[in-house]
Amino acid sequence: MENLIHGREQRKVVGDKNAIIVRKFKHSDNPEVLRIFQDGLHEMIPDTAFRALKYHPESTSLYVIMTLVCLVATKSWCLTALVPIAVLCARYYYSRQITLDYLENAKRTDMRDIEGCYMNTPDCCMWVAVQGDRVIGVVAAVSHLSGDGAVELKRMAVDRSCRRLGVGALLGQKVLEFASARGNPSVVLGTTSYSPAAHKLYRTLGFRCNGVTNGYTVPGARRLVLEWVFYWVRHHHYHLDMPKAKTNTHGQH
Repeated sequence: MENLIHGREQRKVVGDKNAIIVRKFKHSDNPEVLRIFQDGLHEMIPDTAFRALKYHPESTSLYVIMTLVCLVATKSWCLTALVPIAVLCARYYYSRQITLDYLENAKRTDMRDIEGCYMNTPDCCMWVAVQGDRVIGVVAAVSHLSGDGAVELKRMAVDRSCRRLGVGALLGQKVLEFASARGNPSVVLGTTSYSPAAHKLYRTLGFRCNGVTNGYTVPGARRLVLEWVFYWVRHHHYHLDMPKAKTNTHGQH
């Protein structure tokens, strides 16, 4: 791929003292990686609680019906006016609970032993973006469960104070470099984010959305009835086909 740098660390220079380097994860990075990952998940709470309403007319319609039922049942405008407020509070509460459940699930699985899961396991790796001596971003690559040789981009997160510096693009390119060097046929990723910036980044890297799961069950969620009512998200599936290696006239790659 044209924009990949093979065998070298990728840098984005924003000043001599502010060069951003993408390198492999080290044990000493663990606290900052967990902090950035956790902070990124916390940002998802208002995203799925409030921004998601714009993309789910079925949920909005349900809440309107709930409001009308309250008005008919109570004949009180005061009580009815409280329904939208209660709905927003419930959406935030369940978005927070499910996000925290997902975080705990991650801490019990791969994020509990990053070295064991990503650095000491074949076909997996994790990288961090570093500015000076400070870790400002993270991304991982694993073999996709489909078994078709695809690589899955996972755990991408960037420190909030370092957004719009191209950190996400550098991290994503490192995963594409990893897949290209290994000869993997494709790279995939999934996200429940409604942030336009996140989807723009994936498209800029060359990914295309090839499907959406509406009513996605987040790993670690219990899926109670009220969670279905107040937490309804889309899971976007992104796919990127890696260019095939060219073969010369002697059949060598």
